[in-house]
Amino acid sequence: MTTLVKEEEAVVRTTNDLCFQEDVLESSVPVLVDFWAPWCGPCRMIAPAVEELGRDYQGRTRVVKLNVDENPEITARYGIASLPTLLLFKGGRVVDQVVGAASKRTIAAHVEAQLN
Repeated sequence: MTTLVKEEEAVVRTTNDLCFQEDVLESSVPVLVDFWAPWCGPCRMIAPAVEELGRDYQGRTRVVKLNVDENPEITARYGIASLPTLLLFKGGRVVDQVVGAASKRTIAAHVEAQLN
């Protein structure tokens, strides 16, 4: 038997150029956006940490992933040049960023700073 997970139950959502406004900019909680690509080795390295952070901060922070290859508009708007890049949004504005393959602890420290 296959169990389907509703989008609102997912701890890490996938967003795109069309949904970015609603998923990120209009969020009532801080949002961690993981700009990634399937061919990016460091992106795959941090993916488990990003998933864990989605669970750890569920209800307090939204975690979303945006595939840069499939979403050039948002990627260009935020000047994403290196992968992975994690941007933290609060109130619709970028308030922090992490570039490169950072540890879960490092990323969590950036998230915590926006919750306090």
